[in-house]
Amino acid sequence: MRARRLIAAASVAALGVLSLAACGKAAPDVAAYVGDAEYSVDRVNEIYDEAQAKYADAIRAQAGQGGATPSPEQLRSTVTRQDVLNLLVSIELGKRVVAEQGVTVADEVKPEQLEQQLQMPASTEYVRLWGEWVDISGALGAKLPTAEVSDDAVMAVYQAIAKTGAIQPGLTVAQVRQAFGESGGPGSQGGFVRAATALSNALQQEAEKAGASINPRFRPVGVPSVVSTGQSLVFYSLPYVDENGPVTDISTPQAPAAEPSGPAAPGA
Repeated sequence: MRARRLIAAASVAALGVLSLAACGKAAPDVAAYVGDAEYSVDRVNEIYDEAQAKYADAIRAQAGQGGATPSPEQLRSTVTRQDVLNLLVSIELGKRVVAEQGVTVADEVKPEQLEQQLQMPASTEYVRLWGEWVDISGALGAKLPTAEVSDDAVMAVYQAIAKTGAIQPGLTVAQVRQAFGESGGPGSQGGFVRAATALSNALQQEAEKAGASINPRFRPVGVPSVVSTGQSLVFYSLPYVDENGPVTDISTPQAPAAEPSGPAAPGA
């Protein structure tokens, strides 16, 4: 089953959407506060603009080799400003949890390893941030204690991945639990959803302790997620799961009209 191959080879996943109140901090030119860290809208734009510019250059170079002229839509990456802020906030929260837990984070994932799967040149800061986040979330995923999760939580993860087209749709709860390695209780192999939930909870708790606040323009903040199929990586965003179960049908907000997606990709 394609689903089983996908999850059996899971490398790292994060689970969550942080929907944070203002907490007394608000400025139109600030995208997010996390403790004493501040991320300006200009900073988000800088990373986003660089990603779009280098993506367009790569597409033009590819098309030029065949004598073609790409359309404006093809020159536009699917990356959004929301994606950029998701990474910045998650990395900051992850670093704080790493420090509290005494976790060692190895510098294992290089931008060049993610370039093709992210459909973005490795020279961009956006890809570098993804590499940093995969290292942090992977280290935390191996450290944090896990617990059993509900059928709703398992299906929320499944539905988020199914939206990307990377896993067969229409499976039952029992089929999904088997595919995810969650069918045999605490001692079962896999633990994919449990590990993801533990990481989500850790980031949410840290956000609350740090008094994190998000500009309404960028709410809710999705925690970036990636899973390996064994042959490729799937990047997605999951709904937040708390003690009351998942908030359904929440994913990375759609891009503004000025940020249409393009079908082409460097190295695709």
